[in-house]
Amino acid sequence: MCGIVGYVGGKDCADILVDALSKLEYRGYDSAGIAVFEGDRIVTEKTKGRLADLTEKMKKGHKPSGTSGIGHTRWATHGEPSDVNSHPHGNAKISIVHNGIIENYIRLKAFLIDKGYEFESQTDTETVAKLLDYYYNIEKEPIKTITRVLAEIEGSYALGIVFADYPGKIYSVRKDSPLIVGLGEGENFIASDVPAILKYTRDYYLLECDEIATITSDNVTICDIHGSEIKKEVQHATWDIESAEKGGYAHFMLKEIHEQPTAIKTTVSPRIMDGMPFLEECGITLDMLKSYRKIYIVACGTAMHAGLVGKYVIEELARIEVVVDIASEFRYRNPIIGSEDLVVLISQSGETADTKAVLRLAKDMGATTLSIVNVKGSSIARESDFVVYTHAGPEISVASTKAYMVQLSIMYLLAFELAYANGKITEEECKALVSELENIPSKIEETFGIESDCQYAASTLVNAESLLYIGRGLDYALSMEGSLKLKEISYIHSESYAAGELKHGTISLVTEDMPVIAVATQDRLFDKTVSNIKEVKARGAKVVMVTKNTVDVTSDVADVVVKLPVVRDVLMPMITVVPLQLIAYYTSVLKGCDVDKPRNLAKSVTVE
Repeated sequence: MCGIVGYVGGKDCADILVDALSKLEYRGYDSAGIAVFEGDRIVTEKTKGRLADLTEKMKKGHKPSGTSGIGHTRWATHGEPSDVNSHPHGNAKISIVHNGIIENYIRLKAFLIDKGYEFESQTDTETVAKLLDYYYNIEKEPIKTITRVLAEIEGSYALGIVFADYPGKIYSVRKDSPLIVGLGEGENFIASDVPAILKYTRDYYLLECDEIATITSDNVTICDIHGSEIKKEVQHATWDIESAEKGGYAHFMLKEIHEQPTAIKTTVSPRIMDGMPFLEECGITLDMLKSYRKIYIVACGTAMHAGLVGKYVIEELARIEVVVDIASEFRYRNPIIGSEDLVVLISQSGETADTKAVLRLAKDMGATTLSIVNVKGSSIARESDFVVYTHAGPEISVASTKAYMVQLSIMYLLAFELAYANGKITEEECKALVSELENIPSKIEETFGIESDCQYAASTLVNAESLLYIGRGLDYALSMEGSLKLKEISYIHSESYAAGELKHGTISLVTEDMPVIAVATQDRLFDKTVSNIKEVKARGAKVVMVTKNTVDVTSDVADVVVKLPVVRDVLMPMITVVPLQLIAYYTSVLKGCDVDKPRNLAKSVTVE
């Protein structure tokens, strides 16, 4: 959500800023802009639309020429997408870019209006720019000015700031929105995320809350709000720029779907010892896992769907009660949690605002917190009692695929170890489950052989205005993720329902030729699911059925059948999700949608 970059060095700044921002396009945005030092003057260019629109505008007009500056891609929160609401904001003396939300901006804006300031945009960010100007007129020095402003603003923020009186310097600070400082040779950077700087350096600092960084071409200093210098440990990105490129695939989403077997191996292999799940490297012991009364899994969107699969598997194998909830709801419903409970937070970015708020609530209430995240050093990872990194590498497409898959992998390892720790399965049974999990990557590779079937299934959905996904048990949990994937990248309205609930109201939605995607992979629920499928078929639905390749499906049950390799039922979700991802992908492609950057969506939701 939004992207910040900054550069100080000896190269053409405008080109580097635009290039770096292009590596953050996956975060979602609707406008873009840069502010560059031309001598001791700050020159700003910005526009509604894509980076290509900004580049075209600079070709036709003025492209700022200089070697230091800041850039931004905005995802609209306060004020519609427009040129005037785009970042950077400021005046001749100060320019800023901002991610996050300033919660008290209305009060601050009233204060500044009373001081004679006039506002052009509808953004909360312009309030920060003018507040910086106000205090700079008093303090005459950047760090003191920034410190005064931090004492006034409330909310979440990552800020990149330049002062006309200090050319060749960028100041940055963050609170609850991610920001890194990239360390190059004769050049330094700021960025919202690592992919922006990978082309130039893999070394960076992670800024903590309210640490203020001063960046020049040959030096980076970091201080706290009292002005005391802070020494930081240099982080090193372990993946390179090629990992963040398409590698010959038409879209990042398709590439990331095909990366799932490797991602599972990378995630699972280090967590197995002598054929058993081994999470002690994350601090999670068998004795610890015996002690919990209840487990809460809290997340948003796709991560929450991974948690739902985890609930079914943990309750099935370990016989421990699991509650799964949406983070934005959980934190406001006064949950009953305490010291005997484990709260599992799932977040690809580790910066999801609502999930982060639940983490802090859970810790305040005495629960043990375990986070499952992809991004090392992220806020949720740092603040949790325990963290399991998924090691998925960069996921560029906004629609999550491989991040979901590795989250599932961790949920399975956790379920197996919980079941063993609590005496619900023997060591032999646990090793058998782990062995099957290790074999999942080869089964997914086998599943890619049905990609053409998924393309055909997608062709039957392309003209639909609305459709349903149905399933029971683990298939219902999977159908929720399938429905989300389809709607977020193809813009076709779809809903997922427990198949047994159809006759309680939902079946009234079924009309002639309406597509219904039925997921039926669980043996003990298969006959009941088929009965539900026949109910919608009898009312004119066109059924796409996703099931095992051992099943014979007649034409009175389904119009299109996608058949899957067979694994143990409890592990089938890791196979079944692949055709659901591919169906969504090919539907989006056939409709001509922007697969990797769907409208209105952002990769990392760092605001509530």
